[in-house]
Amino acid sequence: MENWELITIGAGAAGLAAGIYSARSGLDTLILEKKIAGGTMVDAPIIENYPGFQSINGRELAQKMVVHCRSVGVEIRELEKVVSLDLKSKKKIVKTDKTTYQAKAVVFASGTHYLELGVPGEKEFRGRGVSYCGVCDGPLFKNKRVLVVGGGNSAIITALYIAELASEVKLSHRRGTLRAEEALVKALKNKSNVEILWNTEVKEIEGEKVVSKASLFDNKTGKTKELKVDGVFIQVGEAPNSQLAKIAGVNVDRKGYIIVDVRQHTNMAGVYAAGDVTNHPVKQVGTAVGQGTTAALEAFGYIRQPYYYKG
Repeated sequence: MENWELITIGAGAAGLAAGIYSARSGLDTLILEKKIAGGTMVDAPIIENYPGFQSINGRELAQKMVVHCRSVGVEIRELEKVVSLDLKSKKKIVKTDKTTYQAKAVVFASGTHYLELGVPGEKEFRGRGVSYCGVCDGPLFKNKRVLVVGGGNSAIITALYIAELASEVKLSHRRGTLRAEEALVKALKNKSNVEILWNTEVKEIEGEKVVSKASLFDNKTGKTKELKVDGVFIQVGEAPNSQLAKIAGVNVDRKGYIIVDVRQHTNMAGVYAAGDVTNHPVKQVGTAVGQGTTAALEAFGYIRQPYYYKG
């Protein structure tokens, strides 16, 4: 069994920030990531609201954070999935699909996963025209017809990115107004090959070997129509990766987000949470970094008990 002072679960913006601050504080720090380090930042075609970068590709920003984190001595282990936890005693046990670890404190920075529409054809055509990541799969749809589903920042950013590649982009939103930042909405309106389909819900995704059309329902008129498309990019929100935390005894809210106080404490001693997995109302890279920083410094206080630490 390997022993560490602090183990952080998740290598997105929150986890990487926690790693930087915990290592600089002197803690022996390990980050476990079930995928590749970078989190959902990697999926962002462009980020224009992170201080210090007027505009930066999400993958590039993630790589910069990973390099910074490793440079201060953090061990990041990718493609290693946490499968169970025992957090009730002072010695926290973290079991992965590869080995078992012991730590004095744990930070959950496990982020979120993409929500699905739950309509016929979605699962069947995933990877064959249905996607949840514009930057990953957008280049496959150059000069093709694309439908983007959603009305928030992620949906608009995806539509803007795809519009530079596809011949035409339809944005389907079930309401009559978008809930994205005004700057993004203005940019979208300037795209001549983008059309917004208001009050429209996707009811089915169809095709043979790949996607060829989508069935759309107008919730104002009650009419259904078919739209010929080559790809469907679904951006309707995220849900927290908090199931393991909940099973281990960490309190979550009714939506499954880990409940934290202003210092990122959970209900369990020595257990903290940061980033999109928490019940903080703002899900942005900037807030994730701030929460990760706070969680790391609180964990340092808990572990090392400096004279100023109040518990």
